[in-house]
Parts: sequence; C-alpha cells; structure tokens
Amino acid sequence: MGRSGGSTLPTHLQHPKVQECLDRGSPYWFFRYRQDQQLPGGGVKTTRKRHILAPSKGRYALSRRQAETARDRFLAGLLAPPEHLLAVPTGGVSPNPKLATDLSFGQLAAVWRRDFVEGQAGGRPLVSASTRAKYIRHLENHILPRWRDTLVHELRAKPVLDWLQEEGQSWYMMADLRNLMSGIFTKAQEWELLPDSFANPMHRVRLPRKWEVRQKRILSPEQTMRVLARLRDPVLLISQTCLETGARISEVTGLRIQHVDLQLGCVRIEQRHWRGDIDEPKTARSRRTLALGTLRERYRRWMAGLADGSREGWLFPQQQDGTRPMWDSGVRKALKLAAAEEECDFAGLGLHTLRRANITWRQEVGGSSIEASQIAGHANSKMTGEYTVVQLQRQDDLTRRLQEKLVHAARRRVKGKP
Repeated sequence: MGRSGGSTLPTHLQHPKVQECLDRGSPYWFFRYRQDQQLPGGGVKTTRKRHILAPSKGRYALSRRQAETARDRFLAGLLAPPEHLLAVPTGGVSPNPKLATDLSFGQLAAVWRRDFVEGQAGGRPLVSASTRAKYIRHLENHILPRWRDTLVHELRAKPVLDWLQEEGQSWYMMADLRNLMSGIFTKAQEWELLPDSFANPMHRVRLPRKWEVRQKRILSPEQTMRVLARLRDPVLLISQTCLETGARISEVTGLRIQHVDLQLGCVRIEQRHWRGDIDEPKTARSRRTLALGTLRERYRRWMAGLADGSREGWLFPQQQDGTRPMWDSGVRKALKLAAAEEECDFAGLGLHTLRRANITWRQEVGGSSIEASQIAGHANSKMTGEYTVVQLQRQDDLTRRLQEKLVHAARRRVKGKP
C-alpha cells in the first residue's frame, strides 16, 4: 500500500532468479527485486526488496517451477498496480467506491497476501508460519487459478459454491477455501479499500452438511502400549508426552529446559515449533501448564543426559545439531512404522491420534468435559466434543450399567408387590 512520503511506481521489467533459503529454519523460496518510489520532490528512489514465496520443503512446499510461477504473478501485479487501491486518501474514504469494486479478485488477494499474510508488526509476523504456508498453498493451487481475473462485483455465491464442491477434497477444505476468500474481502473493507456498503459474497455461500473423509479413530489402550513398546527415546518420550498430557506435537518439540519444572512436576506451554519456526501457542488458551504425573522421573533422567542443560537449551534437540529442536516428521514416521509392525496402523494415525486418545480417556477416567477442554488448550468445549471418541467398549460398559440399573429397578418393583 502507499506510504506517506511517496507513492509506489510500476516496477521495472525484471526476471530475478528464484532462490532457496536453507539457513533460516524452515527452507523456503524467495527472490529479490527492484521497486521505484515517487518522492515528494519529484525524484524517484529505487529500493531492492526481498519477497518470500512459499516453503520449499515439507507438507505445504512448492516446487521450483511453482515458485517461479508465483514470482511471475507477483511481479505482474507490481507492473500494473491499481492506483485507487494503493493510494487511499487521508480521509479514509475511497475516491471512487464504484471503481473499487471493479478490481479483480487477484488484485485484492495480492494486497492481502503482501500486507497481512506476509506482513509484520514490530518485527513480528502477523500470521504464524504454518498458517502462512497453508494460505499461500490454497491461493496458488486452488483459488487464484479460478478467480484471479474475476472482478469483485461479478462474484456470486452460486458459482463459488459450485466450484467449492468440485474443488474441495473434503468438507474442511471447502470451509478453508471459502473462509480464506471471505477473509480477503473482510480485510479489504477494514483497510477501506472496499466501501462499507459492499456485501461480502462469501457470506451467502452455504456449505453442505459436514462429512468426514476419515473416521475418527484412536487405538485401544492395549494397542497403544504395544506400539509404544517398539519406540525408543526421544521418540518414545515425545509420544508419551502427547498421549499422557494432551499436548500438541508442536508444543512438545517447542519445549526448552526452562519450561520444565521438575519440583512441581509440570511443563509450561509458552511456545510452539513448526519446521524450524518458533512462534506463540496456537490460541490464548493454548498457553497453559500441564502436569507430568509419572513422567516426571522420565523427564529427570532425560534432562540429565542432555549436552546443553542451560535454560535456553532445547528439551528435544536434533541429534546432528543440538542448537535446534527436533522436527515432528521423524517422530511421526517412527510412530507409523511401529503401528504397522503391530498391525494396527490406519489412515490418519499420527501424533494427533495420541492427543485425541488423551482427551477421550481423560473423560472416561472421570474428568469433566470442561477439564478436558482446558487441559487440551481448546478454544471452547465444542472443539473438545469433536475430539472425543466414544469407543465401542466404552459404549458397551455404559449400556451394561444402564441395563443393570433397569434390572435392579425391576427387582425392587417385584419385591414391593403385595
């Protein structure tokens, strides 16, 4: 967006090389480009900028060719910037609201990505690395190929819904795509790039009834113990922590020595780790303290053998580089292999399955749904309900208790008859 002291001019024709950054945590694609800025006195100032495209490795990675395509789209947007979009007057009102809705969706998305998804405040990213990667992947692979050139005022709910039902591989993916598009319009109105009178077309997009691609499953306690018996530390201790405390894998790999209190027997969740990126917990309620129970002694022995026992040292450091925390990928692979060897693997089994088991079993042993929700760090108890799996054995136990209650009632009735 335009900044005080000058306005942005179209960028020179240029074709910078897409490069891969490998020394700043999670690898990613980036390129450097030149941008001109009109100075108040009439001169032009050229600055060299660095633009991050997307992860180059991991689940949300783009190939080099995809990254080059994303570079070309970004530069094309700079060559023909919509002046009424980039320069909102001091009064905060668009000079021509009608023209604002003549923007293409791709133009709005470019500003949203630049100033929000990749934006910073006080040197801190506005969006976490994992969320940023998901947004960019959805934009580049799904949304922009279909809606980039569609004018804002031409977007209608029915065509969007038809596209979602064809594009979405699951109900959750459909919801993600719709919500992302809606968020772009919402930000545009917050920034006064669109008039307040503009009706967000995504608000009329009603998704079909939710369905599950995979059945929510957890291992039985017996299967779980067999799988864990095949693991070795640190994978075993990490898996046990997810299973017995309900912590997310990103929270466990993000633990430092200073987050462990052996005297109280607890860990404090104050940050999370995702593929080299260290960030705040997922939500405000995710910042919490978790009891270790019998894991306290396991932690004591593990910490005694760490090369770096300082407060800033990682609880689960990489073997090759002790100055960095472990990634979750190696732990997931070991867990899947162990489950396969025990012939109890299934699609979707992972460390999140252990967390789901914790939430389920915690309530089975007497914990309330509110307690389970707070320990899990969920934003609300509704989410805890979605995580809870009522297993067949549990159903059978409850059914038999109910049946016994009815039998006792029948006996009392018979005894009470004259």
